[in-house]
Amino acid sequence: MTTLLVASTGGHLAELHDLLPRLGVQDDCVWATFDSPQSRSLLDGHEVIHVPPAATRDPVGALRDLLAARRVLCGGRFRRVVSTGASVAMSFFLPAVRHGLDCHYIESATRTEGPSLTGRLVARVPRTRLYTQYPGWADGRWRYGGSIFDGYLPAPAAPRPVSRIVVTLGTQSRFGFPRLLQRLVDVVPPEAEVLWQVGSTRIPRMPAGARRQVPHAEMQQAMREADVIVTHAGVGSALAAMRAGRRAVYVPRRARHGEHVDDHQVEMARELDRRGLVLAREADAVTADDLARAASWTVTTTGTVPPFRWAEPA
Repeated sequence: MTTLLVASTGGHLAELHDLLPRLGVQDDCVWATFDSPQSRSLLDGHEVIHVPPAATRDPVGALRDLLAARRVLCGGRFRRVVSTGASVAMSFFLPAVRHGLDCHYIESATRTEGPSLTGRLVARVPRTRLYTQYPGWADGRWRYGGSIFDGYLPAPAAPRPVSRIVVTLGTQSRFGFPRLLQRLVDVVPPEAEVLWQVGSTRIPRMPAGARRQVPHAEMQQAMREADVIVTHAGVGSALAAMRAGRRAVYVPRRARHGEHVDDHQVEMARELDRRGLVLAREADAVTADDLARAASWTVTTTGTVPPFRWAEPA
């Protein structure tokens, strides 16, 4: 039974990729996502179908993906579609149910208190199975399947000087994060070696060497070698830091400052800080001491993680 794994790039793709070993479908699956440095690096060796990119709340992009989904699904190759979002999930689920395919939607780990807009829309698609990563808001429709963070634990480490820093503010074109970038320019030790991935963020005094986007493999290597990582509170950035063994300084974007469409990153930062997997801070309050505190911890993997809990056998 060939499974089509569907996700937009960024955190949604990172989540689905990390969940893959727990889904029980990796022996016979194909990916559908956007063409990007992340997807090319992360899915190297997998069969991938590239579909048109769609931004956050982008109806034109969603329509292009719907047309692409119809072409992908018309051949009868697939029997199941699994997605972590975002709008590309809806674009694929609508033609999938018309073809009689099983559809499984796993809500993003960023949604700690309830479904996203995509989740609410997907819930209206007949026969779609819905999963949350938080038991607190599971109900008769949304089933708790497990968390992407189940496999990680914080551990104290010997204090060390902060000489290498990775800063990543995400790569979305619509939303900058100038509050955090300005704060870091003011507090990062001048002698530190910093890799700056700033996306669309611009401030009057840009740091030397700032780059819009860093190739995925280079970023992973830099994170492994860094003393501390500072990142916006995206799920993909959190997972990347944890895989590198780092407890990141984790800073949520705020909707009132025009940094995102809502405050789901605030919820995400609160949840991961509670687990001890990040050091959550507000953009205007990050200090040099926070960098040193984060550098004195590591994140380890637990080794054995239970399979994802499907609504029926996958």
